[in-house]
Amino acid sequence: MNVARRISVIQDMLLYTSIKKWLRFLSDFKQFKKLSTRGHQRFHLLWKDIYPCLVDRTKQTNFDRHYVYHLGWAARIIARTNPDFHVDISSSLFFSSMISAFIPVQFYDYRPADLQFTQLSSEYADLLSLPFGNEHIHSLSCMHAVEHVGLGRYGDSLDPDGDLKAFRELQRILAGGGSLLLVVPVGQPRIMFNAHRIYAYRQILSYFNELELKEFALVPDEPEEGGIIHNAVEALADAQQYGCGCFWFSK
Repeated sequence: MNVARRISVIQDMLLYTSIKKWLRFLSDFKQFKKLSTRGHQRFHLLWKDIYPCLVDRTKQTNFDRHYVYHLGWAARIIARTNPDFHVDISSSLFFSSMISAFIPVQFYDYRPADLQFTQLSSEYADLLSLPFGNEHIHSLSCMHAVEHVGLGRYGDSLDPDGDLKAFRELQRILAGGGSLLLVVPVGQPRIMFNAHRIYAYRQILSYFNELELKEFALVPDEPEEGGIIHNAVEALADAQQYGCGCFWFSK
């Protein structure tokens, strides 16, 4: 089957699937409206208010494996280390919001968020020049962030070595005995411009040669390989297309 024919078949399949979902939605609406007329109507059911959700009828709840697993991994380490306060650089807002219920969190981002919770501050910072002195932070995280630095995706300046400069900044501000939670995509090294970089396992260790690796966990491409694999080996990390590499470093 040539490429044009294959594309045509895929388009036909998608169209057929879409039509089936719409027909099911219309049938459900009709049936629900009929059921609603049998008793006291607590809500108005009007066609103008429809909000079709056509892709959620699945056997299992789907989720973003990278973000659910790496945030759960990091939160468990924070619970174990129990720092007096934690500094997060540009990771998920969900992470900072949740752990700030238990410890004070200072969140920094190139595009600061208007986020307001007790025990949580949100301020501007550039990963190329972090606003801290040398060896100042004892508990630090930067997760699924550095791979973007220098690609211009978020309005930052184009810089092929932006990530390397950010790696040096994270090591500079980490205090002796402190913990750094770093998460980046792992696999065969390449740049998916302008989305992100993907790193080989050994690259990350070489960039953080001032630090000791306490733990490496991997969220593999395929769910069949496991959810999050603790103490994953280098060969497995490098075999991924877009794995999620979770590095716990100490200084």
